[in-house]
Amino acid sequence: MNTVWVLTFAGVLGLSIGSFLNVCIYRIPLDKSLLWPASHCPSCGKPLRWFDNVPVIAWLALRGRCRFCRSRISPVYPLVEAFTGVMFAWAVWRYGFEPLLVSRLLFGCALIVLFFIDLEHRILPNVITIPGIVIGFLFSFITPPGWVSSAIGLFIGGLIPLVVAEVYQRLRGVEGLGMGDVKMLALIGAFLGWQHAVLTLVVASCLGTLVGLPLAIKRGDMKTSMPFGTFLAIAAMLAATVGDDVLAWYLKFYR
Repeated sequence: MNTVWVLTFAGVLGLSIGSFLNVCIYRIPLDKSLLWPASHCPSCGKPLRWFDNVPVIAWLALRGRCRFCRSRISPVYPLVEAFTGVMFAWAVWRYGFEPLLVSRLLFGCALIVLFFIDLEHRILPNVITIPGIVIGFLFSFITPPGWVSSAIGLFIGGLIPLVVAEVYQRLRGVEGLGMGDVKMLALIGAFLGWQHAVLTLVVASCLGTLVGLPLAIKRGDMKTSMPFGTFLAIAAMLAATVGDDVLAWYLKFYR
């Protein structure tokens, strides 16, 4: 019973954090303050009442519309809140109350924000990636993967895509990978270590090919910009949760 209450509390806390992540997703690309002004409708500018900020429930009660102007409220808001709530509950169940819990939650929150910002705006803000690299490396001194693997992961995560991007640009004359992707991979390497960073890059590249290539062909434009950061976020989530099992399965073929 105590476990149920702890996980419930973690889930509720995650819902509230998810509400803040929505603020980050909306305001960071617009270079707006995260603290002021208070939450308001982006269409009519009316300040939201406190009960209109209740995660998920408020969106459902309002049927996805602003209370005042009836403008549509994106379903991304409750989706981010619900996913963050589930992530918090799952992380507490998986890691317990250890330093690794804090590391993984910070990492997960960063990935959520980067995923949705890159999906909509095609940018990966430095205000998330650069502090994330530092925080991930500092945590590696007290949590897995350890500072050596983290340092190598930071270096490889940033170096490999940087070399690929440079070669692609020289061969094709166009930018194939942005610096934001490079810094995001360095962040992933800092938090997860070099093996999981490589796994993330491989999985993200496969996802990019499976999803992005058909989309480019459909549009008839092979230079269509793909939000690679979204694929990196998905792949990093998988690496953080099932990466050890995937690597163990792969390495058994070489034993």
